Amino acid sequence: MFGRRQIREKWMLLVPAMAVLGVITLAPLVNTLWLSFTDAKITAIATPVNLIGLENYIYALTDPDFQDALWRTLYFTGVSVGLEVALGIAIALLLNQEFRGRTLLRALIILPWAVPTIVNAVAWRLIYHPEYGALNSLLFQLGFISSYQSWIGSPALALNMVILADVWKNFPLVVYVALAALQTVPGDLLKAAAIEGAGPWKRFCAITLPWIAGPLLVVVVLRTIEAFRVFDIVYAMTGGGPADSTKTASFYVYQEYFNYLRSGSGASYAVLIAGISAVLILAYYAAARRQDEGGRA
Repeated sequence: MFGRRQIREKWMLLVPAMAVLGVITLAPLVNTLWLSFTDAKITAIATPVNLIGLENYIYALTDPDFQDALWRTLYFTGVSVGLEVALGIAIALLLNQEFRGRTLLRALIILPWAVPTIVNAVAWRLIYHPEYGALNSLLFQLGFISSYQSWIGSPALALNMVILADVWKNFPLVVYVALAALQTVPGDLLKAAAIEGAGPWKRFCAITLPWIAGPLLVVVVLRTIEAFRVFDIVYAMTGGGPADSTKTASFYVYQEYFNYLRSGSGASYAVLIAGISAVLILAYYAAARRQDEGGRA
């Protein structure tokens, strides 16, 4: 009887939180899903909304512009997260060594991550400015370029320049996760490997990297999901241009809703992006479970 009362009390504490969570997350999700099967338009609020089945999804999946936006988003996600992980691990390994000023550097490294994304985007847009940007000035004085470049005004360069700004903003997160994981690597194990003749690279690949793989997997998947939904930095830096070269999937949804005022088709694009994000989450759980089972074995 006492056990049932405890269970009832736990549910009484959980129900209010679950209700709030349902209102905040579930209700908008259900509404978006319903809109995706309609021909709803923001300009026709008083007009009856008609159910059109899978028409929006068929159009979305066969829309070449949306397909291009998806491939562009996948490229942005892969390159951005890959560079963040590589740079983050390298700096974490450096900060894990003993040297003067290490504590100060560890504190300063978080500053890019602490800067709001919009502020970061505006700052990098000024750095890339074709006339008085710091990047042009630096490269010109060092002799790497013979004339000032329009870094985010060129369709061939713009997306990569946005990626560079995104990497600068988010690599500190990888640094701190990797650095925390490095503190748990047994020093005796590394010393024993060194005595056996293993070099730094072999010790890193055979001992350090497998040891910190779990925490890194978490941050990689979280950053992948976040990068796949990128919008704000693109909006602030390029507005999707030039010539749609930086238009990502989320930016495409924004345009459907607020530029073309097609809330029904915009909802279908949003549901597709959410579905791909869900696949990434499931992939994370599968990879984490395999690693956990491998660790126990």
